[in-house]
Amino acid sequence: MFQRIANGWELTKQSWSLLKSDKQLMVFPILSSAACFLVLASFALPMVATMDWSRLSDPDGRVHYFNGPVAYLVAFAFYFTNYFVISFFNAALIGAAMRKFEGESASVRDGLAVAASRLPQLLGWALVAATVGMVLRMISERAGLIGKIVIGLIGMVWSIATYFVVPVLVVEGVGPIDAVKRSGAIIRKTWGESLTANVGIGVIVMFATLLALLPAIAGIATTAAADTAVPAVIGIVATVLLLLVISLVASTLQVILVAAVYRYAATGLVPEQFDGATLRQVFRKKK
Repeated sequence: MFQRIANGWELTKQSWSLLKSDKQLMVFPILSSAACFLVLASFALPMVATMDWSRLSDPDGRVHYFNGPVAYLVAFAFYFTNYFVISFFNAALIGAAMRKFEGESASVRDGLAVAASRLPQLLGWALVAATVGMVLRMISERAGLIGKIVIGLIGMVWSIATYFVVPVLVVEGVGPIDAVKRSGAIIRKTWGESLTANVGIGVIVMFATLLALLPAIAGIATTAAADTAVPAVIGIVATVLLLLVISLVASTLQVILVAAVYRYAATGLVPEQFDGATLRQVFRKKK
């Protein structure tokens, strides 16, 4: 167990070294976040604008949620679009990272070109992911407490099994079903060290988040003592900006890590920025 954690930590550091050498890789999560926001707005704004607010609640105040075929159709369309956007820009980042692994230069345009070349596969994957997400949601809405827990576990297993789907789609160009099978095979082969590395990233993010809260705390404390809102506003703005940066860095590191472990699993080649001994430990055989 401790060896797994150590391997995960080393992989995280090596992913960080690649990101430091080419900070433009963070452009892809920025584009993804902006696109996801536009998708959310494109679905939310028309619903809000056309909603009959007078019928939203009963006289007793109980809120009625939208349901029925139309609501499920809209939810599926949102799931599909969101999954596609996220997968597309992750594919672009993976494409750029793969070039970097081989010692080549990689621009944002290069990454986007790789993602565009796999457009049919990414659309197919978005369709599969949206379908699974909708089915799990519909079952969960009709299940009791135990059922919701079971559905939650199924969703977690699905997330783990599809961990390597996007790099498989990008590099091998297979369909979404074959990509899920291939991803599951790699997960079994890696014994979960690649997932442990994500835990390492999560721990780093947690501590970074705590540090990012300090400006807001200091600003609010200063405001309380000096009776002026300026320090609080400055502190809160600084904290929000820091949290955005932390989120972007964490997202980029996670995708770089997935790409590196997948490359070694698929080809046996060690990315230029990674240590072969660490990757060999990840793929050690079970005794």
